[in-house]
Amino acid sequence: MLFRISVIATCAVLLAACQTTTREEPAEPMPTPHLTPKVTEGALEQREPDTCHAADYVSALGQPGSVIPTLGISRPINVVEWRGLEPQEYNPQRIVFRLDQTGKIFNIDCG
Repeated sequence: MLFRISVIATCAVLLAACQTTTREEPAEPMPTPHLTPKVTEGALEQREPDTCHAADYVSALGQPGSVIPTLGISRPINVVEWRGLEPQEYNPQRIVFRLDQTGKIFNIDCG
């Protein structure tokens, strides 16, 4: 009988040690919506100034990404999810919309 109690107590201690506690990750600060400024001399990659007319869509900053199809854009676009991958080839005619972690547009530029 004493053996059973010690086995049960040992199992209870081992099970308690195996339980994991959940930690909440610290929240990342929300990025500030902005239009990417022109790249000046001395940059690694020279970009032509606003060849895709990204400034025409500045009203979409801070809006949900679902608004992009309603903007009536006729040129190539790329929508980059939060921390998502994007093509590495530069296309000065393509408009790039970058979304934050909540799915809102926080950056618009060419590329």
